[in-house]
Amino acid sequence: MQAICVGEILIDFLPGDKPGTYIRKPGGAPANVAVALAKQGISCGFLGMVGQDDFGSFLLNTLRSNGVAPLAEEPTPLATTTMSFVTLDESGNRSFTFARKPGADMFLRPDQVQEKDILQSTLVHAGSCSLSKGDAAQATLRALRLAAQHHKLVSFDLNYRDAMWDGDAQAAANAVYTALSFIDLLKISDEEISLLGGEGALQQLMQQYNVGLVVQTLGAHGAKAYWKGTVFSVNGKAVRCIDTTGAGDAFWGGFLSSLLLGGIKNASQLCPEIIERALERGNIAGSLCVQKKGAMESLPTAAELESALNSSK
Repeated sequence: MQAICVGEILIDFLPGDKPGTYIRKPGGAPANVAVALAKQGISCGFLGMVGQDDFGSFLLNTLRSNGVAPLAEEPTPLATTTMSFVTLDESGNRSFTFARKPGADMFLRPDQVQEKDILQSTLVHAGSCSLSKGDAAQATLRALRLAAQHHKLVSFDLNYRDAMWDGDAQAAANAVYTALSFIDLLKISDEEISLLGGEGALQQLMQQYNVGLVVQTLGAHGAKAYWKGTVFSVNGKAVRCIDTTGAGDAFWGGFLSSLLLGGIKNASQLCPEIIERALERGNIAGSLCVQKKGAMESLPTAAELESALNSSK
């Protein structure tokens, strides 16, 4: 198994074709990244728990049907599936109403993170939602710690708003900084960079925690990568945006799959050519995603991505 994603799966209720109607679609950033990797031909497992309800079964079946292997497969009666109701305004901006907090339905225990699974993988990916509370946060940190100890490629998706769902900003910051000490690749947004104090503060953070590469996703504006004091950038491709749900996850799936397909196993193997190629692949993957509606179903396949890459040259 080349990759393992740790996190939550949720149900996105996206706007339907008629006012007041919704389309039920599976989502959740770590789960989307797992599916994005699988669609690029990367063998991928997912660590996360769901409830004993029809939504939980739906989510697990969706992962399997997309080629992702659930590694903590048994649903638990303690969990209630997280549901996100997404509303779009006339400008395409989204607002969310959560029926349950992200991470609250994980109930993943540290003992469910098996060292043998980590050893068999090349990459371990997690995100801020996974650090939101209790056993799930400890399980996520255990997965990242084991991956770092065994010199695996460790990826992390930083979103401070997700980490602070319980309202304790200091606890969220401590959990994030603990995670940073284990990671090689950090996915961040322009909003997070502003919260950290700008690009200068980001560069200091990279040095302090020995983060190998930071990728800043900017949606329609493209993306930047920060590596050893060098900044790389790729411009966004202008597309008609139906819904941006999953676009950042599509970008990261395309980016990480490019590294894995190129044989990258640790941050020391990164070089400018590889970073630029991964940025280009991720950027086109994100562009393909926003032309569709929904999360997992809109994540591009390897054939779609290769076709788009060839046509862009």
